[in-house]
Amino acid sequence: MPLLPPQARRAPGSDPYHWLQQRDSPEVLAYLEAENHYWQTALAGQQALREQLFEEIRSRIQETDLSLPSPWGPWLYYTRTQAGDEYPRHYRCRRPADDSLQTDPDSEQLLLDPNQLAGGGYLALGAFSVSPDQQWLAYSLDRSGEEIYQLFVSNLLDGSLHSLPSEAADGSLVWANDNQTLFYVSLDDCHRPWRLLRHHLPSGHSEVVFEEPDERFFLHCYRSSSERQLILQLASKTCSECWVLPADQPAGTWQCLAARSPEHEYEVDHGWLDGRWQWLIRSNQTGINFALYRAEEHAAQRPDWQLLRAHDPQVMLEGLTLKRDGYLLSLREQGLQVLELCRSGQVPCRLEMPDAVYSLAIYDSLEFDSPYLRLRYESLQCPAQIRQLHLHDTTQQVLKQTVVLGEFSSEEYASQRLWATAHDGQQIPISLVARREVLAGQQPAPLYLYGYGAYGECLDPWFSHARLSLLQRGFIFAIAHVRGGGELGEAWYRAGKLAHKENSFSDFIHCAEQLSASGLTCPAQLVISGGSAGGLLIGTVLNQRPELFAAAIAEVPFVDVLNTMLDPELPLTITEYEEWGNPQEPEVYQRLRNYAPYENVCAQAYPALLVVAGYHDTRVQYWEAAKWVAKLRHCKTDQHLLLLKTDLEAGHGGMSGRYQGLRDTALEYAFILHALNLAPH
Repeated sequence: MPLLPPQARRAPGSDPYHWLQQRDSPEVLAYLEAENHYWQTALAGQQALREQLFEEIRSRIQETDLSLPSPWGPWLYYTRTQAGDEYPRHYRCRRPADDSLQTDPDSEQLLLDPNQLAGGGYLALGAFSVSPDQQWLAYSLDRSGEEIYQLFVSNLLDGSLHSLPSEAADGSLVWANDNQTLFYVSLDDCHRPWRLLRHHLPSGHSEVVFEEPDERFFLHCYRSSSERQLILQLASKTCSECWVLPADQPAGTWQCLAARSPEHEYEVDHGWLDGRWQWLIRSNQTGINFALYRAEEHAAQRPDWQLLRAHDPQVMLEGLTLKRDGYLLSLREQGLQVLELCRSGQVPCRLEMPDAVYSLAIYDSLEFDSPYLRLRYESLQCPAQIRQLHLHDTTQQVLKQTVVLGEFSSEEYASQRLWATAHDGQQIPISLVARREVLAGQQPAPLYLYGYGAYGECLDPWFSHARLSLLQRGFIFAIAHVRGGGELGEAWYRAGKLAHKENSFSDFIHCAEQLSASGLTCPAQLVISGGSAGGLLIGTVLNQRPELFAAAIAEVPFVDVLNTMLDPELPLTITEYEEWGNPQEPEVYQRLRNYAPYENVCAQAYPALLVVAGYHDTRVQYWEAAKWVAKLRHCKTDQHLLLLKTDLEAGHGGMSGRYQGLRDTALEYAFILHALNLAPH
């Protein structure tokens, strides 16, 4: 007798599955449990394959490892992972007199063990912040996946532990320079960081110092690079405002550098430039790709800003990192990350990288006075490296490279950058990697295409131990850098949001068509995947062109976009108006209605589909996936697998432990192999 999938009850009205939004109701929980039982039963024959994939992936990872120690004052700080443990332990030891990075077992001190704190359940570590005098450790823990944190302070001298009186904290913790004052942020009823509180350790008293009533704005507090200033940033998706306070005056009055104005985004940092303390400001006041300004420490209002680097319509200024001996600009040009070193009296110098397509970021700025800075570099075929940059002569030294155990050589793989032509002639970049013989074979191969395309986020190429299990089976892995992301600058982002959101979907479809037309793959071998806003992308293209794909994976997918945006009581909805629009406006309503995945499910054949949700997800509620799957079951005309996996103890990021994450990946890969008829029988 064939296995029958669950059939959700259809209620009267325009949204027959609205009842699935009744969190914790017996009927909803019973339905989610039934779906979980269904996927477990449907995939029971893959258990051996899943275990094989899990062991494959695990065998490549150096399970017992030591992170690269970070020097700070008299200490080295580092983490150590042990085989069998889900989380790394945090340590410090005395800094060697020769300034090497050699750890000292005799002085080693265990600072935090998340394995013990987790007790086998969900655990996410938020902040991990040591006080300036290095006698206190402030940290935060999320035990449910809801991204609501408990706050703790540990005395590193006597081991005593204190908890902070916050019921809804976002997890951030910022020290003042008196080593007795902590600033933290609380969430409102819509899960928005909106209130800054100051906590005095000796008295145990907390008080509110700032509130942001505008529901479009998020509040964020951090220390400047110089360690001399505290910075409070209030930001919506199109506007920002910064307030500053000397770090050694925690009870002082915050000062606003530039009052918010429509479409003006800026961020500030504080450092040493030309022999004096100054502010550096990244601002879009003269162009969407941002320019760089400087201002004197005590004269930093907007009229006082002096231009350091002009706006460039071809190059996006993404960020800056300050050191006493210079500063590093993070740029993006033609879709690639570029780092440019700027030092007083010298011509700016761009750093050279070995691969044509790569990911590059500041890994650790180290101490402000240090002449060194650490970079993280990786590519689709090159495991991550931690490189040390010498600011004086720009030389780079590889301090640590991620180990891949077993038979692996990056030379056996090749990465490429291709371009697809969109409906309006725009060229859409595609990054891909495969074994060299697969690309040279000139035969269609199974291909895994990933996409996101929202919020200006960049999908820079990254290495994956797990992905090797697909590549070694002849797969090609590709990333579609569609509009809505930030890979080609701010204009690329704006061309895929609000009234231009359809570009994200059509770009992805053109990428899929290009990959098939070029002979790299074919629809019968093409798998697509995306999560969160990338799940919206997957849901929409499945409605529009299901025949292009053999299978799809949608993780915590934002597929009920219209109903979510119509409900301002849901977490984060109002802040999202600047990304998707406010459907209370008739034109916006129709636009969202035209592409919303849930509303546009229809009677047609769909590819095999695995949908993953987190019951405690506060960003994309579990019911979006559940309602979408229920409607697909009712409407679709094919017999392909449709599976809903709801992690009942997880949130937006899935399960928290590293082995739990590997098992989830093994499950997805086994599903793909089964859907493409590549799984062993």
